[in-house]
Amino acid sequence: MQTEERNLETIPVGALALIPLAGCKALGEKIDRHLVTWRRERDHEHKSTIAFLDYEKDSYLVEASVPRFGSGEAKGIIKDSVRGDDLYILVDVCNYSLTYRLGRETNHMSPDDHFQDLKRIIAAAEGKAKRINVIMPFLYEGRQHKRNGRESLDCALALQELTNMGVDNILTFDAHDPRVQNAIPLHGFETIQPVYQFIKGLFKAQPDLHIDKNTMMIISPDEGGMSRAVYMANVLGLDMGMFYKRRDYSRIVDGRNPIVAHEFLGSNVEGKDMVIIDDMISSGDSMLEVAAELKKRKARRIFLCSTFGLFTNGMGKFDSAYENGVFDYLLTTNLVYQTPELLARPYYTSCDLSKYLAYIIDTLNHDSSISDLLSPIDRINRFLEKVNK
Repeated sequence: MQTEERNLETIPVGALALIPLAGCKALGEKIDRHLVTWRRERDHEHKSTIAFLDYEKDSYLVEASVPRFGSGEAKGIIKDSVRGDDLYILVDVCNYSLTYRLGRETNHMSPDDHFQDLKRIIAAAEGKAKRINVIMPFLYEGRQHKRNGRESLDCALALQELTNMGVDNILTFDAHDPRVQNAIPLHGFETIQPVYQFIKGLFKAQPDLHIDKNTMMIISPDEGGMSRAVYMANVLGLDMGMFYKRRDYSRIVDGRNPIVAHEFLGSNVEGKDMVIIDDMISSGDSMLEVAAELKKRKARRIFLCSTFGLFTNGMGKFDSAYENGVFDYLLTTNLVYQTPELLARPYYTSCDLSKYLAYIIDTLNHDSSISDLLSPIDRINRFLEKVNK
């Protein structure tokens, strides 16, 4: 999509301001560079009017920090004025690489720590910003979205807490269950699918890829992610298949019922390229087991696609699986922390979402609709036409 295709003639909500928290600095800086370039080049007839004050700047980043006391307690500090600004706060709750001192001990930051820091920065804005928007790619407590027995509903409580603090819009990616937005029905909540970026990433990983229903299939590794696979399959005109997990409900291991077997529902996969798509790779066991089952059925190349690559047990399993021919390519986004060892893997392809997020922020700041950005079918079709030529 070219910059001039965006119809952004409306008056901005307020002066644009970005605060990427410490775990999201690199992504925030990339987004800022896109916005600075576009607004400098955009030939807007009203750019010089007072309604567009501070529209063109060298940077939209606002300096903020969360220093800690020796006890481990912290406070949020915003070092520039945000009065009247349309403020966008970016947070990566999965970035465990950050540490802080607690007495004489060093602690790695958990999702709880990141969420508390987010609230501290919101509180530091003191209600002076004209609008507060939170971009939280991995939805905090998104896996604890429904209640089974006497359990806490952490995700719903977190969303309500943010809106009660004055947050107007919450943007996330590939929410584990989008219905959690029912907890805040009067506030903006968008869950975004990076399908377009995955399609570009597939061709980046394997330029000779041929998208045809006779040579390729989309696979959902479980029943919960079927809608994601159905959407991608329909957009590309491919067939899809699904695995469902047969679990042992008599036992609980690491907080969940262990998987006994993966059962496949779908057409013949022999000789076809497989794209296995899911919202997250945690330990990776489930994704690799599905890939192994497809290889047993004589599938050709296997692409593992996941919005969030957490790799909680490290890369050892993936290295072994790659060496044994279980899969061929691994694709995740840069929406969460990527370890240097992940980026160094020869089978890994990173899908950059910074430009996409910059488009969304630019459009929202103009108080324009982002419907065409959330449904990227036209962009996908243009990309495929270009590739086919």
